[in-house]
Amino acid sequence: MNQKPIRILLADDDEDDRMMFRDAIMKIPLKTRVETVNDGVELLNYLSNLNGTLPHILFLDLNMPRKGGLECLKEIRSNENFRELSVAIYSTSNAEKDVEEAFVSGANIYINKPNDFGCLKKVLTKVLSVNWQYVTSGLDRETFLLSV
Repeated sequence: MNQKPIRILLADDDEDDRMMFRDAIMKIPLKTRVETVNDGVELLNYLSNLNGTLPHILFLDLNMPRKGGLECLKEIRSNENFRELSVAIYSTSNAEKDVEEAFVSGANIYINKPNDFGCLKKVLTKVLSVNWQYVTSGLDRETFLLSV
């Protein structure tokens, strides 16, 4: 059986974080295809030029140059073409105000970036094994912040 890959988009300005993310994804026993962009402006340009084939999930860093993650999230959720896109906030910030604003703005889950490679693999495995299209209607504040 030839399973289609999970299409993943990572928006993160930190090259080391992008590399660690890709390395962790390669170690997960799921068929995936990862694309990356360096900031929010690149992200929105990328999404606008897809011609209808959205990624299955977007991992979105909050603190990026030119256009931050929360601003991107709000634009994504206000655009009819992107409303079905599953968005995982993927940030070093664990500030309550960032978590709350991401929740209110329509992110599907909030992930505090793990520093440890093993923890990152565990987090990514957990997130990628969820069918977010069926989970979004039951989101609540208690399950929004992912902790592993």
